[in-house]
Amino acid sequence: MSSKAPVTQAVRVLREHKVDYTEHLYKYEDKGGTTVSARELGVDEHCVVKTLIMEDENKRPLIVLMHGDREVGTGMLAKQIGVKKIHPCDPKTADKHSGYQVGGTSPFGTRHPMPVYMEAGIAELDTIYINGGKRGFLIGVSPHDVIRVLNPTLVNAAA
Repeated sequence: MSSKAPVTQAVRVLREHKVDYTEHLYKYEDKGGTTVSARELGVDEHCVVKTLIMEDENKRPLIVLMHGDREVGTGMLAKQIGVKKIHPCDPKTADKHSGYQVGGTSPFGTRHPMPVYMEAGIAELDTIYINGGKRGFLIGVSPHDVIRVLNPTLVNAAA
């Protein structure tokens, strides 16, 4: 595998905000999710953060950042952000909102601005590994930089 990481929209946003990050390429496996990326990088899956595109009952899209080893309690999240329902977008809709392909969705540099909700525990980690905007490409970054760039609302919605 070539060791040259792609310059994605996410990478451009990180550079623009002068964020220090590390680049991690790995062999992407369809439907492998964070289990595969954590194994390939040799890191704890709890530190690998999923970027999920979801929507509320009015089809308003939002981004949820969640620990790789946890699921989003959509009912808990809906209650905390004051909507009736939240559910994952179907992949085509998610791709349209984010500008990325599912499996390679980054919260940085999305096609359309969306509110970002981040599981509060993520902020307590030293380094997280989050998608860099392409399948098989994660970036290692401080959660403090993620908070600085994305200004997410911290939530407790891990199930």
